[in-house]
Formats: sequence, structure tokens, C-alpha cells
Amino acid sequence: ILPLPSFAQASAFEKLALDRSADRAERILKGAKDEGTLTVYGSAPVDDMSQIFTAFEKKYGIKVRYWRAGPQELIRRAETEYRAGRFDVDIIQANGPTMEAIRRESIFQKIYSTHHADLLKQAVPDHGEWIGERLNIIIGAYNTKAVQAKDLPTSYEGFADPKWLGKLSVEATDYDWLATVVSAMGEEKGIETFKRIGRTAGLSVRKGHTLITTLVAAGEIPLSLNVFSYKVEQLAKEGAPIAALNIPPAVGRVNGVGAARRPPHPNAALLYYEFMLSDAQHILKERDFTPTNQKVQALPAGMNLQFVDSGKLLDEDEKWTAIWKEITTQKPR
Repeated sequence: ILPLPSFAQASAFEKLALDRSADRAERILKGAKDEGTLTVYGSAPVDDMSQIFTAFEKKYGIKVRYWRAGPQELIRRAETEYRAGRFDVDIIQANGPTMEAIRRESIFQKIYSTHHADLLKQAVPDHGEWIGERLNIIIGAYNTKAVQAKDLPTSYEGFADPKWLGKLSVEATDYDWLATVVSAMGEEKGIETFKRIGRTAGLSVRKGHTLITTLVAAGEIPLSLNVFSYKVEQLAKEGAPIAALNIPPAVGRVNGVGAARRPPHPNAALLYYEFMLSDAQHILKERDFTPTNQKVQALPAGMNLQFVDSGKLLDEDEKWTAIWKEITTQKPR
């Protein structure tokens, strides 16, 4: 566990973050405008965050600086900076397991917000040190020119067939998706099913959900088992030959937002946090994301959705990483 910021500095921000007084919003807004800037670390592509940042900057006149990296690099940077006594980051946004890993290093500050009551229950962890601001729904996708809908199986077992040899791809880091899917199938049966897919058809491993979805749309990858639904919808609306492959269960992975315990711009951090749970929810909806604010958009009806348990997956990281590696490195026989 990392050392906490000095008591005086940490307690001052904690008091502000948990304040419930009537004039809190007014004081935070004034303080944020005086600070004038905000630093966000995250893992989402710039094009997916730019509209949110632009809207925030336009509304409040506060400049957002964004540093983006993959989950492991994001965790390393946050931990390294706090260990070294460098407190450069205000806000961190990433998938649930990444946020949970950072939380366990005592980097996040619990925040009070009236918006929490409007959120999907799975978006509000008991600890409250980070909150889900969107739901990434993980589904399959296929290129409609390379694969005919009539040839698609209705269960994962159907991909353990030589006719899929060289046609399947998965995202390199999605062991939490695998764990959630096979747990719903029955763990032993599910793991064996994916091992058979690896032995029979093989799995091409690529890194980056956006990259894989783009490659499916371009026809370089015929079919991927695990991409984000919003990106499939975005590309399909643009006319790309891509369609969703909905094999149950779809997996819901909460993407979170949290404020660092010792942010250089404390008021701007809180203002942005509130913005992400209110105004930004409408922007996410317009961009085909699934917002967690249920007043903005309820979950899709009739979807067999299983949620990633970020804490449990982090506890079982070694187990599922090893299983995922075994499955994705098998060679077809």
C-alpha cells in the first residue's frame, strides 16, 4: 500500500469531497475557475474522450490535459508517481479492474455526489472511491462481407469447428471477459469450450478493442469474439460492413472515474467528477456508449448481461491470466 498524502493536505480535500452543504457546488465552481486547468489520466482513445473534454472546457473555461496509456502502464504511472511524492494527476478514468488496482494503492478519494442515486447499482462499488461512469458492453463482431449471418453459431461451442480456422480474433488483455463468460457457462465447461476453440480454430490475439473493431470493419479480421458494442455501432452507422455477434452472455464492464487523494486542482477535479455523472452522460449516449445514469438511458432490454466483478477478478488475477494465456497460445491441430 502506498503512503498517504500528508494529513493536512489529504484531510482538506477529503472535507471538500465529502461536503454536503448547500453552497458546495458554487464554491467548487469558483475554485475550479481560479485553478483553470485539469489533468486526466485514462485509457480511452482520444477521439472517444475529446467531445467530453471539449464540452467541459466550453461550459467552464477550464483546460483539460489528457495523458493516455494502456491499463498496466496507467497503473504503473499512478503508483510510481505517488510513491515518489509526485502528485500530478487530478482524475483517473479506466476500466473497473484497472480502477480497482489503483484504488488498492490508496490513491483515490471517496466523493459525495447526489448523482450516485441515479446510477446503475453495479456502477457504485461499496467503497465509493471510484464510480462507474459508463458501461462497456463486450460482444462479438463480424465483417458482413467475409462472414454470412446464416453461418454464425448461436453458442461459443459452435466455434470449435475447423471451418473457423484462421478467422477468429480476441483482444489480448480480456481475461476478465473470459472469466465472466465461462462462469456464466459453468466454469469447467466454459474453460474446456474455449480450449477446444483454441485447439481447433485458433485465436489471433490483437491488442486494443478499437484497433480490432477497425480491422474487422476493414475485413482484415473476419470475426472477433470480444469488442466494445459502442464501436461496432459507430462504424456500422458510418456504413462499414460490420455487425454485432450477440452470443449470450454479453459482458458488462464498468468504466470508472475517480479523483486522486491529493489532486493539484482539487476543485476542478470535483467539478469534472460531477460533470461525468451528469452532462457527460448525454454525450456518452449520443456517442453510442452505455451511460450508467439510468435517468439518461436504461440498460438495453432483454440483454443477457453478466457484469465483471472487478474486485473478485483482481483477487483471482493470476488464475485467470494463466488460463487466458493457455487458451490464446494454443495452436490448432
